[in-house]
Amino acid sequence: MKPLTRKQKGDLAELKVACDLRRRGYEIAIPFGEESKYDLIVDRHGRLERVQVKHTDRGNRGAIEVPCYSQTIVNGKVRSITSYTHDSIDWLAVYDAPSDCCFYIPARELGNGRKGLTLRFAPTANSQKIGIRFAERYVDLIDDDPTLGF
Repeated sequence: MKPLTRKQKGDLAELKVACDLRRRGYEIAIPFGEESKYDLIVDRHGRLERVQVKHTDRGNRGAIEVPCYSQTIVNGKVRSITSYTHDSIDWLAVYDAPSDCCFYIPARELGNGRKGLTLRFAPTANSQKIGIRFAERYVDLIDDDPTLGF
């Protein structure tokens, strides 16, 4: 099978997250066009919330490195980089291809913008626990408190 392009991976991730949200009983909408700052809209607890979707291949088996920005590419060159913030999205959804699992990060964890964050599947080598985001916490987080995305 031919490897997927970056665009195909992004499209696959959007479909996987949309299917996961529907499976959870949420209604979803897909914005028209490529210019939107988010990929999906989810009707969660009577609120319309913006969801940005990312695809990961988990190069490091113990963790997912999640980029928290988008790039505008023109003629193969990066023209601009835009960080996601709680003002531009409500959720950062991550589809991890190896585990075929979706993770939901509330935008408030992004603050005023950051380059990336890490979701860990295994403990750190030095047993650090403070400041560590364990992936399992983010699987069902979207089903919790209705104000989490804000």
